[in-house]
Amino acid sequence: MAQKSFIVEVEKAKEASEGRPSRGPVYRSLFAKDGFPAPIQGLDCCWDVFRLSVEKYPTSPMLGRREIVNGKAGKYKWLTYKEVYDQVIKVGNSIRYCGYGEGVKCGIYGANSAEWVMSMEACNAHGLYCVPLYDTLGAGAIEFIICHAEVSIAFVEEKKMPELLKTFPNATKYLKTIVSFGKVTPEQKQEVEKFGLAIYSWDEFLQVGQGQSYDLPIKKRSDICTIMYTSGTTGDPKGVLISNESIITLLAGVKRLLESVNEQLTEKDVYISYLPLAHIFDRVIEETFIWHGASIGFWRGDVKLLIEDIGELKPTVFCAVPRVLDRVYSGLTQKIASGGFLKRTLFNCAYSYKLNNMKKGFSHGEASPICDKIVFDKVKQGLGGRVRLILSGAAPLSAHVEGYLRVVTCCHVLQGYGLTETCAGTFVSLPNEMEMLGTVGPPVPNVDVCLESVPEMGYDALASTPRGEICVKGKTLFSGYYKREDLTKEVLIDEWFHTGDIGEWQPNGSMKIIDRKKNIFKLSQGEYVAVENLENIYGQVSSIESIWVYGNSFEAFLVAVVNPRKESLEQWAQENAISKDFNSLCEDARAKSYILEELSKIAKEKKLKGFEVIKGVHLDPIPFDMERDLITPTYKKKRPQLLKFYQNAIDNLYKSAK
Repeated sequence: MAQKSFIVEVEKAKEASEGRPSRGPVYRSLFAKDGFPAPIQGLDCCWDVFRLSVEKYPTSPMLGRREIVNGKAGKYKWLTYKEVYDQVIKVGNSIRYCGYGEGVKCGIYGANSAEWVMSMEACNAHGLYCVPLYDTLGAGAIEFIICHAEVSIAFVEEKKMPELLKTFPNATKYLKTIVSFGKVTPEQKQEVEKFGLAIYSWDEFLQVGQGQSYDLPIKKRSDICTIMYTSGTTGDPKGVLISNESIITLLAGVKRLLESVNEQLTEKDVYISYLPLAHIFDRVIEETFIWHGASIGFWRGDVKLLIEDIGELKPTVFCAVPRVLDRVYSGLTQKIASGGFLKRTLFNCAYSYKLNNMKKGFSHGEASPICDKIVFDKVKQGLGGRVRLILSGAAPLSAHVEGYLRVVTCCHVLQGYGLTETCAGTFVSLPNEMEMLGTVGPPVPNVDVCLESVPEMGYDALASTPRGEICVKGKTLFSGYYKREDLTKEVLIDEWFHTGDIGEWQPNGSMKIIDRKKNIFKLSQGEYVAVENLENIYGQVSSIESIWVYGNSFEAFLVAVVNPRKESLEQWAQENAISKDFNSLCEDARAKSYILEELSKIAKEKKLKGFEVIKGVHLDPIPFDMERDLITPTYKKKRPQLLKFYQNAIDNLYKSAK
């Protein structure tokens, strides 16, 4: 590693042995060179995080939503920490009165809201396992999760109630009580009671345990706090068991990190809650805000109105997935391009001047205060005027978008990396370090990280530029996959969690994600795609010989290269009065549309998710072959070589599809 490095070595490299690949040195954050943050006295579980903040900041605004007056959204209306606490106690008493206690699985299904957080805190108080039900995992996923986790009681957003009822009768084997965050219709009541379940509106449920008082159980750090289901690469979602210790360890690391770069949170900070609470990324961010007595304002649930909600809330911290930041970037660049010559020239000059100063080592605040005031202030005001930190996670953010936003938003733009299994935060880039563009930064100060060689892919953790599978060790790690010890053993080896992502250490100690160990990749919204599974499905289309499906983390959809079946395509051409030879047919736009239509039909038939549907095809009359190094002697596809060979075609597909 070069001299200016943000990591320190804590263990030497290990050569390959006993069937295990070689392992690079173990590193941790420079901010943890004297040891990881010590456990905080009195903070043993997620309930303590909230309880201690209620004691410390009882009158501070905690949860807010916009008031709707005459159909129009007005100001944010707030509940204080004490007001939220009082409601949480009522929810908890009602849960206990219904007979549910420690270890019971409690589902929460719906968009982020004050009721979502209160239900979660009631679970934390009484030792229930909070099980978020996240609908984008697919239509059958809600039913699968309820049955797999054996969910007994579920809190549900009013408009999600019809979706929940679709899981009947199977889910009713476990599910016994339903609480709507809003009202319950007589029809819903009748439907639910037909299966012997109890159902309550939110207001009714708050009264159920009235006059009752229950002692809170003693909760240990090792106790499971939540089971978060994540996309299964081989079908069913996996239940990731996350303990109290994982979350409070992560909070201590985030606190140390922010203090080390002089960006600590305070009770004056404000967060806009719109990323799903059912994901670990948003869950731990909101826990961090609660721990600091800060405020959380909820969006209205419509992405088109998000910027307006931000303008009203004026958050100080904004978390996003790359797709949202790409939209912000596109909107800004289009606005600049369509402006007058003078405005455009002024903006571009200011941009270049500030960027050069930042590259020289000036902080974003010192690089050009005048340009900030005259040119970039409008951009800053567009995000409410108070944002000081933008954190991007869930998928890679393009370096050019990250660099651009670091200049024009007048705030720190940081890119992070983590998995549900690592409790979200594992790496995060640092403020004012322009060399970290395009990387996910160094590790957070409560984990150890190493790279493990992947010889079959040509990645060597002991090379001068170390590359290999990213492995993580520390107390933030999950406690295993629920009811899947086999899968747990696959990824947890000698206390090291194997992420499946291939990383490359940079000279400054930051990590760059460069590949995926298995043939699984993420699209730009964070969805995982198991590509071999999709190729097997699409391969059933009678008019195609072979298919290679492609997608990457900078795009939101899939494209494919197809070898059509000669006889089928020629027969289709004849039926449609198109007289061309096979090679020419493969270049014909009508033939491409026909193949795309056939692929869409099977996608619909097999109930593939929206992001698994192919949006563009390139037809190659020559089958994938060994001569062009596209397949192995056993006919396995060589994916890196396919990408290299078809790069131009892939680029054109994405351009035309957009």
